[in-house]
Amino acid sequence: MNNSSTICVDANMVVRFVVVPGDKAVQECWNLWETGWTSLVAPSLLYYEVINGLHRYRKQGALSPLAHKSALETAFSLSINLIGDADLHRRAAELAQTFNLPATYDAHYVALSERLGIELWTTDARLVNALQPFGVDWVKLAGA
Repeated sequence: MNNSSTICVDANMVVRFVVVPGDKAVQECWNLWETGWTSLVAPSLLYYEVINGLHRYRKQGALSPLAHKSALETAFSLSINLIGDADLHRRAAELAQTFNLPATYDAHYVALSERLGIELWTTDARLVNALQPFGVDWVKLAGA
């Protein structure tokens, strides 16, 4: 799977991009995508997860209220096409079972990237490691 003009990104990539500007691997990915005119897509649940991730950073004291608001607005300003439909949810349910994932959230990203025949980029090593034994090689770990 490799359609370099479109990439699927998960919430981990977005949160890391807006919260950790020193993460060179994530920043390099975003810079490459922006300069390469790459279209970004994600399941429609993306912003639910992004908001939750930013909320956790704030509760841990890692983000001030102002930084939290800024990170949220930056995330909302990213040009990411959201896709969601019943078939995507059905396939995510199947994939979560097939790959024995602990939740279906990640399976939505996998289902979308599978459907479109594109790479999924994440910072979640556990997800990548869970999928490797099944030959899922289109899920890429930033920095790996």
